[in-house]
Amino acid sequence: MRISKSKFVAGVQCLKRLYLLVHEPELAAQPDAADEAIIEQGRDVGMLARQLFPGGVEVDGSGGLEQAIRTTRELIANREVPAILEGAFEHGDIVVRTDVLQRRRDNRWRLIEVKSTTALRDHHLEDVAIQSRVVSRSGVDLASVCLAHVNRGYVFQGGAIDARRFFRIRNLTRRIARLDPKLTFQLRAELTVLAMPSAPDIPAGSQCTDPVTCEFYDRCNPPRSDDHIGYLPRIHAVAMEELTEMGIVSIHDIPDDFPLNERQRRACIAVQTAEPWYDTAELGKELESMKYPLYFMDFETVNPCVPRFPGMRPYDQLPFQWSVHVQRAPDAAPEHFEFLATDANDPRGEFINSLCAALDESGSIVVYNAGFESSRLSELAAWLPEFSERIERIQRRLFDLLPVVRNNVYHPAFAGSYSLKAVLPALVPDMSYAGMQVADGQSAGLAWESLIRDGLDQAEHDTIRKALLDYCGQDTLALVKVLEKLKLEARGCPQK
Repeated sequence: MRISKSKFVAGVQCLKRLYLLVHEPELAAQPDAADEAIIEQGRDVGMLARQLFPGGVEVDGSGGLEQAIRTTRELIANREVPAILEGAFEHGDIVVRTDVLQRRRDNRWRLIEVKSTTALRDHHLEDVAIQSRVVSRSGVDLASVCLAHVNRGYVFQGGAIDARRFFRIRNLTRRIARLDPKLTFQLRAELTVLAMPSAPDIPAGSQCTDPVTCEFYDRCNPPRSDDHIGYLPRIHAVAMEELTEMGIVSIHDIPDDFPLNERQRRACIAVQTAEPWYDTAELGKELESMKYPLYFMDFETVNPCVPRFPGMRPYDQLPFQWSVHVQRAPDAAPEHFEFLATDANDPRGEFINSLCAALDESGSIVVYNAGFESSRLSELAAWLPEFSERIERIQRRLFDLLPVVRNNVYHPAFAGSYSLKAVLPALVPDMSYAGMQVADGQSAGLAWESLIRDGLDQAEHDTIRKALLDYCGQDTLALVKVLEKLKLEARGCPQK
């Protein structure tokens, strides 16, 4: 039985995952739009890496594996070929395709695996090591084994991407050599498992999501009940194990003397009593510091691996949309202002210029997780220094509602999370993100990428634009409504 490199790496993560991929692939969850975007990003980075190897020849895989292997051998024998792209090799029932094999002057070879991450990660080692093992045992004299990853420090100057500065190449030859005994053991384990009549009985654990979320996650992790101990805020795995060993899986059964931190204990009591918890005195003090008019603000961003505009680095956040609701006095109806970039031009200047106009010069600017918005504003100030003083004044006015909620509120429906997506429907039951075409930040980024892409007809363009505006507007209106609820609780006038 042949094992591809990707399946070997899956087996390193979990032998059950390997078994299911080979024998029951129909049970796997299908890639969603976010998965597809990551795959496409990897392809883009791989194509960019080819600029480092001019004259490199790609091995066409359309003729099948055997033909690809023969073509690879022919290219190796041809000293005029400086590099082989997507070379195919097989040894001991393991099949690999190598991103790059670069010929050295002495006719030895350098193997280079390309990753779109900004650093070497532990799970990359087995990925590169199995390629090295198969290629070298196929008769190729490898002088070195390397990994090319994205250089986070590269600053795009405009024009074409400088591939030599965009990538960092790490020599892993010695580290890979030390892994060879482990690979032998792992291969034996994988082949043994694949010969079994059914999948191995491996309990769910951290391997279900590390280093990637398994395609069969739902098979091994059935939905939790609403009172599951895993829904305590930031509960540590050790505490989870201790409770499980005691036979406790429900928050209702956690003893009063079991060690929990203050936030976890208040969540535990809220679930056990089925009553939300509010520290009304502290809540009132914190909310008193807000100054009208109030500006409820939210940004949407994308973080492309390959920077698009001058001054950007790989994975920098590019803001493309904002929403602001303005409440000029207590109990006044909120006014709404918004911005959305609708083409592929650099949105940064228009984004910050229009935002400054909407925020005026006084009043608290209410956000949820101020670190995000403040960081984006600092980046805009660095890119567009003519706005730096105005941006600094905006940053001084930020009021973060997240720690106010986290420190003074817990509702059983939070299910351990203080995200706005969890807090809103718990505190304001008539509002939620359910059923929205764009319902979270990740899908907003994907929708925007679709919006600015060529080829959309007007109807599609208008539909996506409306969905984005609805979503970002919902975020800031949610802040308005959550604050209204918190003020009522602080005054001792809860709404039922």
